[in-house]
Amino acid sequence: MSPSALHDIPVHVRFKLSALWTALMFCYIYGDYFGLYVPGKLQGMINGTGPVGPVSEGTLVGTAVMLAIPALMVLLSLVAPASLARWLNIGFGLVYAGIMLVTMPGAWWFYLTLGVIEIALSLATVVVAWRWPRRKVARAVND
Repeated sequence: MSPSALHDIPVHVRFKLSALWTALMFCYIYGDYFGLYVPGKLQGMINGTGPVGPVSEGTLVGTAVMLAIPALMVLLSLVAPASLARWLNIGFGLVYAGIMLVTMPGAWWFYLTLGVIEIALSLATVVVAWRWPRRKVARAVND
């Protein structure tokens, strides 16, 4: 007896991109949460030190925007016009891979592990968006 093949349906590129951004967001959240366990981290926060230096309204707004973009990409991957969604995914996928590369040197192993996963997810986003299927256009027949 041979096992029967499982029925599988193709997943639209929009759902793949949205899922990639969702997975990326989970890794960001876990990385930030586990980062709170690094000795001295909470004391630094209490003393007003943030990820890029002294905490200010500006640094917090900048950090909020930086973290909001992947969350918005979960939605935009599904609802933005195809051409815009494609280029947003390619652009922001490259930007977030770059952000991770810049923030990883000297980090603890948990952060490096999540960082490698985040880079892979970001680059997978770029590849999936780059390969977005094209619609076949029928050619007019010249009589």
